This record gives sequence, structure tokens and C-alpha cells, in this order.
Amino acid sequence: MVEPGWSDGEEKGARTVLQGTGIELRFFRMDAKRHPERAKAMGLEARAVIESFKPGAVVVSDDIAARHVLRPFFQDAELPFVFCGVNWDATKYGLPYVNATGMLEVSFARQMLDTLRHYARGTRVAYLTVDSETERTEAAAYKEQLGVEFAVEKYVTTASAWKAAFVELQGQVDILFLGNYIGTSDAWNEADMAAFVVSNSKIISGSIHDFMSPYAMVNFAKVPEEHGIWAAKTALAVLGGARPSSIEITRNTQSKIVLNPKLAARAGIVLTRDLLRNSLVTR
Repeated sequence: MVEPGWSDGEEKGARTVLQGTGIELRFFRMDAKRHPERAKAMGLEARAVIESFKPGAVVVSDDIAARHVLRPFFQDAELPFVFCGVNWDATKYGLPYVNATGMLEVSFARQMLDTLRHYARGTRVAYLTVDSETERTEAAAYKEQLGVEFAVEKYVTTASAWKAAFVELQGQVDILFLGNYIGTSDAWNEADMAAFVVSNSKIISGSIHDFMSPYAMVNFAKVPEEHGIWAAKTALAVLGGARPSSIEITRNTQSKIVLNPKLAARAGIVLTRDLLRNSLVTR
């Protein structure tokens, strides 16, 4: 059970592990982030697919799948589950179960913000992101678990609202933390948005997603393949006889830094050689 976007990397990681094993794979994409009103119905459909396919183990990705598939239909069932991409805390779904273990998805926001502060004129931080359950969960985790303080939080539903907020925040804060844009209700034109950001950036900006590198100067990105690799290896262990309850829930640890020095330079910000040396650079 996967969500598009981030889960493309999870799927890629899983396939690298399972290739050549003889394991039969079947994917079901809920696509409920873009259509949250369909989440419950898609959960029911996912249950039907699982019961029809009769797998030896199931991997579920993201909070939506944990909430609408794993918890209501398979908690403490005989069928073993491995989850990945559940944000920060699995106890909100009653996990762990006797039949489920997994990898939590945590971000490197603290490291990213510590880096941005070296280039900022002050300490005020704004968070600009799409208005979604996941992004609000992320913001709460930044504040509660990492101690991050936001002077302003902007949750938008359209690309035009994102543009307006982006411009507004340039004069309100010193650091701009960009969340996700996936889920905006209108079309997001990457070339248009990248050109807009270049023309309107005045302060240092950062993100925790590599796909945000056209719009953010410093990106401390999670590695989705890490989740897929771990989930696939764990599923193989379960198929080999390991009990899910004997496998401890873990967290992702891998990150990559992706920089956009050209965008930074347009805002009069020069990234240090040390940072450039240890990072990927967008062209």
C-alpha cells in the first residue's frame, strides 16, 4: 500500500532488495494525499485487495495507510505487516502490534535550521507548506520534539496562495522553511515556480525534501530508498519465520544535502565552501 511521490523512492529501494528473490509483488496506490476525502473508501478497497491476493506479508507506507488499512482491519491479526513512512510516532495508531513492526519517518529539520542560521540576519523562522494533515503533523513534531519555534506558519491550498505567502514572508522573517507543495489543488508549474522564486528570494531558505531544491537554497533531505530497503529486508525476515513483534521499531538515519547556490547568489547569499564540498549541487 503506497502513496505516490515520496513512495516512488520507497518502491525503488524495495525492488532492489526483492529483485531475483522470486517474491511476487503487488502494489496498491491509495493516492489519498491528493484526495483525502477518499481515504476511508480506499482503505476498504485496500483491505479487499489484500484479502483477495492472500500475501505472506504486507508493507504499508505512510500515515494514511496505517490509519485506514492497518489499524482498522489488521491490528493484531495473523497476517504480518511492515510499515514505513509513518511520521515521528507510531503510538498514535496503537503500534506496535503483535503482527506489525516498521520504520518511522523523521526529518532533519534541526540540522537544516542550524545551518540556515549561519546565513540569516536574525532568528525569526517561518514555515510555508501545503495545508495537509501530514504537514501539520510535521510542524507539531518540529515544535514539540525538536524545540523549533516558528514566528509565522502558513498553510496554503493553491500555488497562487503559495506565491503570495512566499513574497509576504520575505519581509516578515529571517529564515524561510519550505515544507511540501504536493497536494495544492491547482497546477504547480515547476519552471514557472522556480523562476518566481529566483525573482523574489531575499532571505535564506531551506527544506527537508530534495524535490524542493529548485525553490529552497539548502535542503537536508531524507532518503526514501532507506525506508524501502529496510521494509523489504524486514518483510523477507518475516517471510522466513521471524515474528514482527521481535523486530524493534526503528527510525530513518540517512540524509543528503542538496544545495541551490545559484538561487542563494541571486539573494546575495554565498554558501560556504565546506557546505558546498559536502553536498549535492543543483544545476
